[in-house]
Amino acid sequence: MSLAILAFQGGDPARAGQDDGKEKPSSGDKGQSSAKDVDTEHLFGFTEGADAGEKGEQEVVVDTLSRFGKRAAGPGGSRYRVLDTKLGYQFNPIDKLSIELGAFGNLRTSRNIVGLDDKTYGTFDGISVEVKYQFLKGSAEQPLGLAVELRPRFSRVLPIEGNGADIFDMESVLQLDVQLVPDKLWYGGNLSFEPAAGRQRGNGPGYRSSTLLWSNALVARIGESTYLGPELRYLRGYAGTFLNKLESEALFLGPALHHRFTEKIWLTVAYAGQVWGRDTAPDLTGRRLGLDQFERQNLRVKFGMEF
Repeated sequence: MSLAILAFQGGDPARAGQDDGKEKPSSGDKGQSSAKDVDTEHLFGFTEGADAGEKGEQEVVVDTLSRFGKRAAGPGGSRYRVLDTKLGYQFNPIDKLSIELGAFGNLRTSRNIVGLDDKTYGTFDGISVEVKYQFLKGSAEQPLGLAVELRPRFSRVLPIEGNGADIFDMESVLQLDVQLVPDKLWYGGNLSFEPAAGRQRGNGPGYRSSTLLWSNALVARIGESTYLGPELRYLRGYAGTFLNKLESEALFLGPALHHRFTEKIWLTVAYAGQVWGRDTAPDLTGRRLGLDQFERQNLRVKFGMEF
């Protein structure tokens, strides 16, 4: 092709100018390369994308998960609201490896709820370390992204009951994303297992639980820096650290929105309502939804700044 272009340039300057115009289409290549630049890590709401970043990158994230709604214990008003907020600092010591240090706060109100004491308080709720390694990076040419993340965490509060405790859990997450249509449409999926063990304070009983999660999200670019789509999550909650006895299962559905204000500042908002579920306890058999281990509604708001 180079020889052809030289031949045209030598024989006909007008044709040479036309050929130069045809050689500029690398603007189409730019369209493809912009697909590579979309950071999928926070793109999907509750689901997390496979991107892990490059060496030297740093990020501060405020991540708040609000959980609403439980089964009322009797007549009269009832309320269950929990806000779990994490302040995280993430850095990349090498390419494809990210480490995040997190500190948690817990604010909750529980009144007239089956199996729970009435209480209202706020407290510090422990620390975590999240280590993520990315095996594959998605692009227009190679659309699959794949990563594994380990999330050890120490908690000071039982997640449902709200009682003081010393709990250690280790969530393991397989993360993948796929560019279904380059620079326009993405799929994200997570599969996670989270065992937890510890003891309630004041010589309280031991605590053993485990959770299995499968989540799926589909988001489309609806603006220059805005992405929107549905998210579907299936959760199973067990007594025992190794999926010993099923207590609840639930299916959540809702929208996820991601927006970048600038190249370095972003916001992700996701809502999920429980559309199906069940509890296995004999006194709850036949009752609608899985509210023993899960809630009716979840709302997640993440705000991040990269530097």
